[in-house]
Amino acid sequence: MKSLAIRTLLPFLAWFPLVNRVSLRADFLAGLTGAVIVLPQGVAFATIAGLPPQYGLYTAMVTPIVAALFGSSRHLISGPTTAISIVIFASVSHHATPGTPEFVTLALTLTFLAGVYQLAFGLARLGVLVNFVSHTVVMGFTAGAAILIATSQLQHVLAIPIPRGESFAHTWVDIYHQLDQTNLTVLGIALVTLLTAVVVKRVFPRLPNLLLGLIAGSLTAAVASGSDQGVTFVGQIPAQLPPLSMPDFSVGAIRQLAPEAFAVALLGLIEAVSIARSVATKSHQRIDGNQEFIGQGLSNMVGSFFSSYAGSGSFTRSGINYQAGAQTPMAAIFAAVLLMLVVLLIAPLTAYLPVAAMGGVILLVAYGLIDFRHIAETLTRSRSETAILLVTFFSTLFLELEFAIYLGVLLSLILFLARTSRPDIVTLAPDSHDSRHKFVNVESKPVSECPQLKIIRIDRAIYFGSVNYIQSRLHAITEKENIVHILIDLSRMNYIDMAGAEMLVLENRRLRARGGGLYLCGLKSAVWQFIAEGRYVRAMGPDAFFDHKSHAIAAIFKQLDESICERCSRRIFRECAPVHQV
Repeated sequence: MKSLAIRTLLPFLAWFPLVNRVSLRADFLAGLTGAVIVLPQGVAFATIAGLPPQYGLYTAMVTPIVAALFGSSRHLISGPTTAISIVIFASVSHHATPGTPEFVTLALTLTFLAGVYQLAFGLARLGVLVNFVSHTVVMGFTAGAAILIATSQLQHVLAIPIPRGESFAHTWVDIYHQLDQTNLTVLGIALVTLLTAVVVKRVFPRLPNLLLGLIAGSLTAAVASGSDQGVTFVGQIPAQLPPLSMPDFSVGAIRQLAPEAFAVALLGLIEAVSIARSVATKSHQRIDGNQEFIGQGLSNMVGSFFSSYAGSGSFTRSGINYQAGAQTPMAAIFAAVLLMLVVLLIAPLTAYLPVAAMGGVILLVAYGLIDFRHIAETLTRSRSETAILLVTFFSTLFLELEFAIYLGVLLSLILFLARTSRPDIVTLAPDSHDSRHKFVNVESKPVSECPQLKIIRIDRAIYFGSVNYIQSRLHAITEKENIVHILIDLSRMNYIDMAGAEMLVLENRRLRARGGGLYLCGLKSAVWQFIAEGRYVRAMGPDAFFDHKSHAIAAIFKQLDESICERCSRRIFRECAPVHQV
C-alpha cells in the first residue's frame, strides 16, 4: 500500500526501472530528433501567442521534463502548441499589448492558473471529463484556430500593416483594401520558405523540413538584400537557459484571468490526453487520465516560474517521438536538454531570420492542423455531428476563443445527453421456429408477440435524463396495446440512478393497480446492489425480480387472463401448450 502511494506521488518510479543502456540510446536519438523539430516550432508558436520568440523555446525546455516525470504516457511530448498559443494571445491581448513586459507577465500568470486548474482536476480524479468532449468539437475548434492563425500571419507574408486587435472579418477587409501594397520581396521570401518546407517533407520526410525552410528563407533574404527591401527580421534570441520569472499574483490579475485560464486548462487537457491515448493505441500502453492531468498541471505551474507559457501535448512531436523509437519518457527529457544546448550554440543566428519566413512556416503549420479527411466524413455522414462541427468552427472564427471552447464542451454534453436520454428500447419475443425458443428483436424478424405480456430490453442507462422517455414508452404500451404485464430485460444496462429506480417503482405500482405489474430480469451485479441497498426491492416486491427471462415468464404466465390464453392462437411460450390442451 505504501509503495502504491509513493508511485502515485512519484509516477516516474514506475518506468525508471525500464531505463537501460539500450533504451537510453534509443531515447537519446529520439530526443535529438525532437529537439531539432521543436526549434522552429517553438519560435513560431511564441510568435502566435504574442510573446518574444525565446519564450516558445523556454516552454519546450521546461514543460516536457516536468510532464514526462509526472505524467503517465511514455511517448507524449509536451510543450508549446498552436491551439494553446492562439488562445493565450486572444486571452491576454484584451489586457495588455502583445510583446510587452506586462503581456509576458500576464501570460505567465495565466499559465500558472491553468496549471492549478489542471492539477486540481487530476487530484479530484476528474480525468474522465475529457471523454465528454467529442472529437468533432476538437476538430472544429482546431480548424477554426488554423484559419485564425493563417489570417494573423498574412500581414507578415504580404507586409501589409494591420492594427493589432482586429477581428477576423476586419482583418480580411484590411487585407482586401491594401492588397496592392504587397511587398513582393517579402512575399517571395515567405513562398520560398513554404515551398522548401513542403518539398523537403515530401522528398526527404526524415529531414527537419521546417528548419530547412527557415534556412532557405533566410538565404533568400540575404541574396535579395532584404534589409534594403523592407524585410524585417526576428532579431537575436538570448543565448541563455530559461530565466526565473514571477507571475502576477495580485487579486486583480487573478480575477481578470481566471475565466480564460479555465479555457486554456480545458483545451490543454483535451489535447494532451487525446494525443497520449492516440499514441498509446500503437504502443499498447495504458494511459491514466488523472495522472496525465497532474503531469500537465505541474508542468504549467512549474514552467510559469521559468519563463514558460502554457503548454500541452504535441501531436506532431509525440508521433515522431514514437516513430523515432523512444522507449521511455527519458526521450522527452533528452529533447529538452538537447534543445538547451542547441539554443546556446545557434541563438545569435536568429538575427538573420526574416519575419516573413516565420510567417511561411506558420502558414504551413496552420494548414497541417486542419483534418480535411475527417471533416469531409463528418459532413457526409452525420447531421448532428455536422451541426456541432460548424457551430464550433464559426464560433472560433467570430466569437471569443475561450467562449468557443466552452460552447464546444456544452455542445458535446448536449449531444451526449441527447443520445443517452433516448435509450434503445427493443421489443423481444421468442422465435417459435427455434428449438431453444431464442428471443429475437421483433423488428429484425417478424415473430408473434403475446397479447398480454410485453417483453422489452433497455440497452442504455436508466437515469434522470432518460426517465421521461422510458416512462412514456411504458405508458404507450399500456394505452395503445392494452397490456399491463411488462417484462424488462436489463442485461445490457450498466447503470441506474435514484430517479430511474423510483420511476420503475412508480410504474410497477401503476401497472399493479390495473391488475398487471412491471418485472425486471437479467440485472447486473452493480445494478442489483444499488437497487437492493436503496430498498427498491422492497418497494417493488421480490416477485418483480428474476434472474432469467424464462424464470420470469414462468412466474408471470400464472397471472395472465386464462380466458384470453384459451382464445389465443399464437402459442409463443412453452407454458402456452397446457392451456390449449385443456
